[in-house]
Amino acid sequence: MDWLRLWKPYIFPSPIAVFTTLWSLILDGTMSIAVLASAKRIFLGYILSIIIGIVVGLAIVRFKYLDENVSPLILGLQTLPSICWLPFSILWFGLNESAIIFVITIGSTFAVSIAIESGMKNINPLFVRAAKTMGAKGFSLYWNVIIPASLPSIISGLKQGWSFAWRALMAGEMISATKGLGQVLMVGRDLADISQVMAIMIVIVVLGVAVDKLIFGKVEINIRQKWGLDKA
Repeated sequence: MDWLRLWKPYIFPSPIAVFTTLWSLILDGTMSIAVLASAKRIFLGYILSIIIGIVVGLAIVRFKYLDENVSPLILGLQTLPSICWLPFSILWFGLNESAIIFVITIGSTFAVSIAIESGMKNINPLFVRAAKTMGAKGFSLYWNVIIPASLPSIISGLKQGWSFAWRALMAGEMISATKGLGQVLMVGRDLADISQVMAIMIVIVVLGVAVDKLIFGKVEINIRQKWGLDKA
């Protein structure tokens, strides 16, 4: 019955083999250690990218010179794969945690800043005009009108930044990490254990979907309801 096999087990594993490998990784503690290590790195890197991205995005919106000269550069840098920053991170920080966090931060920052810029530029101009007629200006105008009105677009950008942060995390961990999901993935590759590779891929997808549903999804729904953007 060999003719019924569409592919070899070492090319694409069976669901049973993947589940067995995943269960063994959970039982021996490898999975929990890897998830905790990766979660710590992505949390630090993503928080830093949000802070830097918000500052850069607000600066671009506020100053016309930056908008005309820096905005195209940021868009160009966003197209670079995160792995392109690995040589710089290793040269600047060495093979350590700081190098991985740098790659995560730089891989997600530009997506956040672009979302801030796009969200604030594309709000309804009537909101700004109405606020100005009522005396709002400067910081008050941004804090009470422009930023709240651009939140739906900003949240979408934060979700995109989260996905870029995960990609950057895997790139960094596969190069220099001693523990983490990326390191376990590399071990599976080096041992030609495609079941382990597939198991880690499933874990990454589950974690990404869980964070989206539990955090970003709820925040996005609340904001859309507040601004009346949900379809009746």
